[in-house]
Amino acid sequence: MATRASEDPSLDPRFHNLHEELRSVLFNGLSNLSPSQLRTPQVGTSEASHSLDFSTATVKIPQARLVRYLQNWITECAPQLDKFDEEQHFQIEVPLVAQRSPALLYAILAFSSRQMERRGLVQGCYDSLELYQESIRLLAPALQAKDSATLVTACVLAVFELMSSETGNWRRHVEGCASLFELFGVNGFSGGLLQAVFWCYTRMEVCGSLTSDGAETMVLALEKWVPDRNRSVITPEDGERLVRTLFHEKSRDSHDTHANWAIYLCARVCDLKFRRTSYLELGHTDTSDRRPFSQQWQQLWLDLQFWLDERPSTMRSIALVDEDTESSFPLIAFPHWAAISSNQVYHAACILMLEMQPPGSGFDSHTLSLWHARQICGISCANPHSGSMVNSIQPLYIAGRLLTHRSERQKIAQLLACIERETGWAALWRLRDLEAEWGYEGIVDWGG
Repeated sequence: MATRASEDPSLDPRFHNLHEELRSVLFNGLSNLSPSQLRTPQVGTSEASHSLDFSTATVKIPQARLVRYLQNWITECAPQLDKFDEEQHFQIEVPLVAQRSPALLYAILAFSSRQMERRGLVQGCYDSLELYQESIRLLAPALQAKDSATLVTACVLAVFELMSSETGNWRRHVEGCASLFELFGVNGFSGGLLQAVFWCYTRMEVCGSLTSDGAETMVLALEKWVPDRNRSVITPEDGERLVRTLFHEKSRDSHDTHANWAIYLCARVCDLKFRRTSYLELGHTDTSDRRPFSQQWQQLWLDLQFWLDERPSTMRSIALVDEDTESSFPLIAFPHWAAISSNQVYHAACILMLEMQPPGSGFDSHTLSLWHARQICGISCANPHSGSMVNSIQPLYIAGRLLTHRSERQKIAQLLACIERETGWAALWRLRDLEAEWGYEGIVDWGG
């Protein structure tokens, strides 16, 4: 039976118990597998199509409601995850794979149900936890069968968890996914659905690392994000050059790759900040890169500017209003959805870089950081794509810390409230963090 706690899984003890059960299923299943046992991951390519089968489920939810959740996945949820994917794997292929993977089917139904609950689109029924539990129940035998669709299922369940609650404990939500990607040997250039799922996962990683503010780095090591480069015989400089060349070549014909390149560069920024924090605060020696910090910083800054300079025309803004009196920010419109988030992530990464700028770099950190912050806000004001709204939560927080005028803070607050209202993703917790940064106590009426 539904209770008030059921309306917010993060407040329901069952949510936490099921999360621990999911971790147990994943790690127990992984312990019984080895790479030699796994067939090359192929998802949804050769099986004959058939109708979705709800008969194997133990849930007591009317099938008409399940179909409604499936429709909502296709029209509302999947586009949020496909924002860097022109082939729309989550919208088109994932439902097809779910025809033969019950665990995946109930994962997408749980996600969709929760999104509708958070948006207030269902009344008197809170099915997401029951569907979440069913997906976990079905996941264990799928993992034992070495079904590569478990990668997709685990990723959707991780996104479900992060959408539903604050991300302070993000590592526990993504660790199982990281282990699966490593075991299956899937990376950002594997191709097809699994590549799309990989980059969906890495966006969760980057958002979590941004939340930690330098206290934590990626769960899945950055060298696992790209194909093996015979790492034992190359220097960090060689590795960076090879990865830069790989992204540059692949992105000439792919908006997706150029956008994913921004995610990778932001992950490198987070990792550099983590290693710097570990050295300055904990005294740990950086054994992964022996170059002076200033040299590492300078090369990463150059890589970020190279990404910016090499954007194809469709990844550049098509309209720019330097100052809009209604929004308090410039308005920067993009013609392609992959451009929206990737440009925001670039600006957020630049702010983080300027915060740890080494002496002698020659930048006016405050002025330049404020410019990047205003670009982040202007992009959100002018591009209301739902997937980009989801991905803007962390960049808006990073920008908001630098803004001092009440009208600017008010607009940030309204943007975050709109994200939670329109997409179902938890965003107001970042507003509460900003209010603490701004020195506000109690409830502030931001209007809008």
